[in-house]
Amino acid sequence: MRWPPWSSNQSDDEKDNVKWTETLNATNWSHYKDPRNIAPVIVLTGTCLFSAHIYRSYLRRIPQAVSIRPSFWRRRSLFGKVTSVGDGDNFRIFHTPGGRLAGWGWLPWRMVPTKREMLKDKTVHIRLAGVDAPELAHFGRPSQPYSQEAIDWLTSYVLHRRVRAKWLLRRDVGLQMLRKGLATVYEAKTGAEFGDLEDKYRKAERWAKLKRKGMWAGKKQDYESPGQYKARMKVVEGEQKK
Repeated sequence: MRWPPWSSNQSDDEKDNVKWTETLNATNWSHYKDPRNIAPVIVLTGTCLFSAHIYRSYLRRIPQAVSIRPSFWRRRSLFGKVTSVGDGDNFRIFHTPGGRLAGWGWLPWRMVPTKREMLKDKTVHIRLAGVDAPELAHFGRPSQPYSQEAIDWLTSYVLHRRVRAKWLLRRDVGLQMLRKGLATVYEAKTGAEFGDLEDKYRKAERWAKLKRKGMWAGKKQDYESPGQYKARMKVVEGEQKK
């Protein structure tokens, strides 16, 4: 009588003589080749990869500008709510990918923070491309004429509003500031971004000069562009250090 009852009649030596390839070949693999089993696996894998791509490309929140590659602005835009205006030509937005369709602004866990401490390291710095606004007083430097008017206008135009920033804003804020005489065309040798709008910007600046808008209202000999002002301040500060 065998014990235990479920044991095989084969001896241990006979079991050891069985090749593992024979056991492998004995396995029925046909059900793995059945299209009814293959199709759902392909669909599920494709859906997971596509969902990951959509999330990474369109629904992942970008906390800061350092998280954005320079090439991003050539292909994509950034949608968010303006939380603060720092100067006449820059502000910060809280990125809200997907906008209201993704629940931002109405779902409890998708609300834009309002307290300053909650916004720390969570906003993207946006600078208006192609324009330069008069400088406010900072770092011991005096303010330029019309610097307060520039920041007041920009604040009233964008603060607490939802905006879509590309490498230029869809509604060209910089162009509006040029027409109102609250900014000049950016004249630095490096870092200027215009795309195909430089001619349009320069025409807007010439029009503001002709109409004596904003900073162009004063006497020509008293005018100092933001670029000239920054260059002069560097010279002054350099002499003070000597």
